[in-house]
Amino acid sequence: QVQLVESGGGLVQSGGSLRLSCAVSGLTLDDYAIVWFRQAPEKEREGVLCIYRSGFFTYYGDSVKGRFTISKDNAKNTVYLRMNSLKPEDTAVYYCAAGRTCSNPSSMSYWGKGTLVTVSS
Repeated sequence: QVQLVESGGGLVQSGGSLRLSCAVSGLTLDDYAIVWFRQAPEKEREGVLCIYRSGFFTYYGDSVKGRFTISKDNAKNTVYLRMNSLKPEDTAVYYCAAGRTCSNPSSMSYWGKGTLVTVSS
């Protein structure tokens, strides 16, 4: 019933930009927070950014501050992740997930299947 579908991944050179989209169905962004995660090869999944129902957002770490931005369009049921100044260490599969709060990123209720971002040197 609930589906989250990521798109916008691809291959980009270091210093370039990408914009990812997370299209959600079966739930409304008025009721759920959305977290962007990423998982690099042989690494654990890492929370990157979260946007809450109110539009408030939070970073889970400092590595993407000043480079990544999260936003959403409630009418379109879509959440975006704009990534600028990309670095090779940003290479990962990027996932979006829905839950009740940004404070518990490890317990999201619904997950997408991910989109691959590859940043070349």
